Amino acid sequence: MSKPSQPNAVLVAIRTPRVTAEEVDSSLQELTRLVTTLGYNVVGRVTQKRSSDRYAAVLGQGKLAELARWTGGSGKIESAFGRPKDKAASKHEAENVDVEEESDDDEPDDRIEAAPGPGEQAQIVIVDCDLSPSQLKNLERAAGVPVLDRTGVIIEIFSRHARTRAARLQVEIARLNYLAPRLRETGGGSERQGGGVGGKGAGETSLELDKRKIRDRMKELREELAAIGDEHQTRRARREHELTVALVGYTNAGKSSLMRAMTGSEVLVADKLFATLDTTIRPLYPETRPKVLLSDTVGFIKKLPHDLVASFKSTLDEAASASLLLFVVDASDPSFRSQLEVTRKVLAEVGATDVPSLLVLNKRDRLGPDEVAALKSEYPDAVLLSTRDKDDLQALRGRIMGYFESDMIDEELRIPFTAQKVVAEIRARMRILSEEYDAEGLTLRVRSTPENLTAIKQKLAHIPKV
Repeated sequence: MSKPSQPNAVLVAIRTPRVTAEEVDSSLQELTRLVTTLGYNVVGRVTQKRSSDRYAAVLGQGKLAELARWTGGSGKIESAFGRPKDKAASKHEAENVDVEEESDDDEPDDRIEAAPGPGEQAQIVIVDCDLSPSQLKNLERAAGVPVLDRTGVIIEIFSRHARTRAARLQVEIARLNYLAPRLRETGGGSERQGGGVGGKGAGETSLELDKRKIRDRMKELREELAAIGDEHQTRRARREHELTVALVGYTNAGKSSLMRAMTGSEVLVADKLFATLDTTIRPLYPETRPKVLLSDTVGFIKKLPHDLVASFKSTLDEAASASLLLFVVDASDPSFRSQLEVTRKVLAEVGATDVPSLLVLNKRDRLGPDEVAALKSEYPDAVLLSTRDKDDLQALRGRIMGYFESDMIDEELRIPFTAQKVVAEIRARMRILSEEYDAEGLTLRVRSTPENLTAIKQKLAHIPKV
């Protein structure tokens, strides 16, 4: 059986005065990957220089006509029900819609692109900025097909990739928060439900009723998520004395591949944006003494919706509570510096700015010798690696353990034979440098964090002498 063809999408972008052509192109390339991850085939782009992205239909009349050639729409903003507009609405539309056609001497990104070929008509329009409810409605009227903004695309991807209960709750909260202001009256939406005794009173419109249902549902979801968050907090409290390393970085930077290579676990690895939404925690393998836990977190992206950052706060708290952060970047991506800045900004929102960090320049195997040399010069303290190179992985492992051991102390512990449970805990949490046995017990020379040493000494002090 042949696979069904993917639906076509056309992208729309606005270049405002403070945005360069290169930034617009980079953002559109990223949006293309997002849309592809969502299952659409990008067939065209419509871009325009504008003083603002707040116009009623985002694009001017000429560009709306160009967009309509891709979608088969009218290219005009027409009232959905043919209702007469009041004076205030007419004045507002006149002030906010640019009705001038583009001139022939527009910038290159304003030129009308080639018309769609056979089979290239788009079934959806994706806009590379956030749209207000009225902008969304106006663009759909002009294009004649559904319209999604960048936030809508990201939320849809998140909803498809969420696997655990916590991730699904987080995504649904963000989705409802996004959907609520975009609800519209349907054909009979202006009819009010009967209210009061005997049907008297204004009652609620169907739109108001839908919005109230969404508010009630969001309250339920937040309560359930808070309960799960308490469970996560309890687990983190149990790991308080564990050494933890959190992988953070841009989506598709290779965090899951690195997690898999460093822990030997079957973590999902896919060449898709936001393939990982759930925090996975595994010990380094082969296991170290003391044990070090590695956690893989949700990836970041430019213009990541604030609702999603807020929803995933409980997940991102893993990064805030980590002993060490590994900032993983795709060094083969020319825009990795701006991606690194995005990662730092998002982590600042969850209070993870004071956690010690190490920069990992991933995908070294895609770079030439000159590029590797330039990166080593620019980032002398970073680790350049390929997850396919065992020597690179061993070097990173050495850097991680070197960081933790720099704060450790060596000490000798005298342990009676009656304290076998304590010995097992020492072997799990400390590095054994040497051990000697005699008739009364054993002497262990260990390397450990001060916190673990204090805890073990307290336990030994309560063991009765034989």
